[in-house]
Amino acid sequence: MPLPEELKQNRLTITAILAAKEPLRYSPAGVPILNCRLVHQSEQIEAGLPRSVTCEIPAVAVGDIAAKLESKQPETELQFTGFLATKRRFETAELHIVEFMETTRAG
Repeated sequence: MPLPEELKQNRLTITAILAAKEPLRYSPAGVPILNCRLVHQSEQIEAGLPRSVTCEIPAVAVGDIAAKLESKQPETELQFTGFLATKRRFETAELHIVEFMETTRAG
């Protein structure tokens, strides 16, 4: 039996480096679109043991968020929030960024 819509979750928040970004482009309706790649590195605990995690994530920002992200320099660490989706069935998922913010590092 499928889950009711109100119980389905698809939200991801991740701290990552803005590794690369393509030039800002526009949809036929004039909406800004920015494709980019994010790199995440951390240490996580899995089965009680530390695990080093590195992953590269394709991402896309649309609308005002694309224009704001376009102004960020590559290699900037940011916290991204969004949802996972694919362009076509069975393709690799990409993060659709709905917001981002600067991170602060303890110094």
